[in-house]
Amino acid sequence: MTVLYEDNHLIVVNKTCSEIVQGDKTGDIPLSETIKQWLKEKYNKPGNVFVGVVHRLDRPVSGLVVFAKTSKALERMNAMFRQGEVKKTYWAIVKKRPPQSEGELVHYLVRNEKQNKSYAYDYEKQGSQKAILFYKLIAQSDRYFLLEIDLKTGRHHQIRCQLAKIGCPVKGDLKYGFDRSNSDGGISLHSREISFIHPVSKKPITITAPVPDDKLWKQFEISVITSVNER
Repeated sequence: MTVLYEDNHLIVVNKTCSEIVQGDKTGDIPLSETIKQWLKEKYNKPGNVFVGVVHRLDRPVSGLVVFAKTSKALERMNAMFRQGEVKKTYWAIVKKRPPQSEGELVHYLVRNEKQNKSYAYDYEKQGSQKAILFYKLIAQSDRYFLLEIDLKTGRHHQIRCQLAKIGCPVKGDLKYGFDRSNSDGGISLHSREISFIHPVSKKPITITAPVPDDKLWKQFEISVITSVNER
């Protein structure tokens, strides 16, 4: 992890695809514990350090994760996420060009706990949750396409599941139909940017996470920055 933002109430990190946000059955040390230790050492704190998990990011996904350093910030950030007051932008690398260069995807997702997988339907089913995202094609290489995703709802495996449903599984995502795994064991989905009003100071905050240290990711990042500068 790399710390990208910190104040008295929040800490935002750029997680790698091998790190987990919260403890799970693997027994691997979660980011929440790593950050507690980091804060303890940085500020030479005796006793317990408070770190609250505000939201989660699937293990194979890289990018921005927000943690709270106070219970007040945790409570307020949790409410903001629930009410859709946090804007989250993701980047996804896919092998197939989507049907349109931009568009809104609306599906109904059914989660299968046993398989730890979600299934997307075009119509409402019993036990389904409505999932909405907006995607835009922002760059392409000779073999891959980079999509920018504005997530409107936060469902289980939402981006992975919805992109697979339109025939564009995320690179490396075997669970949702991509043909090969990535060498680092992750998938090419990155939580790129997050924007919200600070829960205590009320100032607008926008944080952008650098892409993973990977040739294809770097190529796409340069391509996007260049096209923005040329406008």
